[in-house]
Amino acid sequence: MIRPDVFTAASAKRRLPLVAANLALVAFVATTPFARAATPNQVLAGLRDFFTRTARADGSFAPGIDPRYRGMSDSAYSDLAAVTYAVTLHRTFGWKLPHEEATRRFLLSRQHPNGDFFNVAGTVDPGSAEGRVYNTTQGIVALRALGAKPRYDPLRVFEEIGDYKTLPAYFTNFFPLAYLAYGQPIPAEADRRIRATMRQGPDGYLNDHIAATFHAAHYYRLVGEPTPMADRIVERALHDQKPDGSWLLNLPSRDRHATFDAVFTLRQLGHGRAECQAAIERAARWALACRNPDGGFGHFPGSPSDADANYFQIGVLVMAGFVKPADPLPPDAHLLSWGHLMPVAGLNR
Repeated sequence: MIRPDVFTAASAKRRLPLVAANLALVAFVATTPFARAATPNQVLAGLRDFFTRTARADGSFAPGIDPRYRGMSDSAYSDLAAVTYAVTLHRTFGWKLPHEEATRRFLLSRQHPNGDFFNVAGTVDPGSAEGRVYNTTQGIVALRALGAKPRYDPLRVFEEIGDYKTLPAYFTNFFPLAYLAYGQPIPAEADRRIRATMRQGPDGYLNDHIAATFHAAHYYRLVGEPTPMADRIVERALHDQKPDGSWLLNLPSRDRHATFDAVFTLRQLGHGRAECQAAIERAARWALACRNPDGGFGHFPGSPSDADANYFQIGVLVMAGFVKPADPLPPDAHLLSWGHLMPVAGLNR
């Protein structure tokens, strides 16, 4: 789940016309008949068709249907993203992957003997700390969902990251997710040091943004502990929702996943509150406005269908109850990617 760099006030001011243009596009496309018409069955049928058209014979997945499309956000960052999100969503709905054995072999082939998983295409340097943590987490999660384990111990990657402060704030939950998906709890010392980096403001938010706040809320759910200042976080998230149902508050590149982040946070920290459920339902309508005629989803209304956007928009629709996951749920459903099937626990303070 990749986040953009933080923009300065000066750079943001220079790009205000771009923000206005994107907001106008959102308002226009959200009112089109296609955006309003989808039923749950149509959404799932279109999504499955999108996967069929982007599946490759080697078990990997293209980021989009157009072979020239290079992806956006996670799918541009690493070519493991599209594969992992395809696995996650197929398991979510009880579907068999188009080339399931090939997908398993593909993922196993993307691990070095030192434990690192690596990308071949994408913008991240596979040898950097960010690339190692991102790719290895995605590889572990996808293989677990497929009932397989990495050939080599991948946890040394996380043990070698000595200074957690050098990683962006959105990497906090990668650590417990990777450990748990490999069948182990996060070590106590790593837990202590990561928590020390998660500093909250008076409103409970981290880094004054829903992204880092979501990653902290997901972190606490993974380790089974209350999220500090949960009520304050909920109040700010409710306040920040836009009338169209999204949390598109900044430059689009900064808020690609913001609506998913907010929905997870409200569902986990505000469960049972009528205003939270109403906000989640508005978010689902916005997510539906991001659906395209090819069956895939864009990050925003009018943006191209993308493997990364598919996961986050479908995740919103699952958490809102618009589309139903498989019944019974897949094993270890709470470890499928970023928590769209995480049960609500009420462990908040």
